[in-house]
Amino acid sequence: MLIFWDQRLVFLATPKAGSSAIEMALESLASVALQRPATLKHTDIGTYNRHLGPWLAAQTGEVFTTVALMREPVDWLRSWYRFKLRDDGDLSRDTLDGLGFADFTAAYCAAKGPGKLGVGTQSDFLTNGPERVDQIFRYERIDDFVDFLEGRLDCVIELPRINVPPSVDVHLDPAAEQQLRAAMANDLDLYQNL
Repeated sequence: MLIFWDQRLVFLATPKAGSSAIEMALESLASVALQRPATLKHTDIGTYNRHLGPWLAAQTGEVFTTVALMREPVDWLRSWYRFKLRDDGDLSRDTLDGLGFADFTAAYCAAKGPGKLGVGTQSDFLTNGPERVDQIFRYERIDDFVDFLEGRLDCVIELPRINVPPSVDVHLDPAAEQQLRAAMANDLDLYQNL
């Protein structure tokens, strides 16, 4: 999460939606950069609205605008799968123990699957009942987000390419993809309405 005090702007870092690149490019411009632990870095809108948003408003007398990125949901899950396959020496990270992408998606579709896999859902991150992030940009159209930020922050932004997961087979047969899309209905609905 990045807080831009003077601009009254907060970037909420949606997991697996370019947040590391955004933070690397903009950390020096932010008044506050919460990057560790992951729980703070990836503060969702519900937590922000309960805790940080009211505090910021009390300090400034103004409501901060929240912004975030959202990735196409199936592609987002593919990114999570590839991320969890990385071999970077982090022993605390969950391992997939040879689980293929089709089995990973089946586990995601199971009852409480997103939580059990430790990935959650983008709709839970970006919305909380009727509340939602003020401005959500599609990750696939990140240039729109960069244009918005350049206007608000009055600077030119170049995003680095970092945190790139390994290339692996993430193909699904049509029936498995249909099941996954049904399980991701809330995310897909939110994404289609951006």
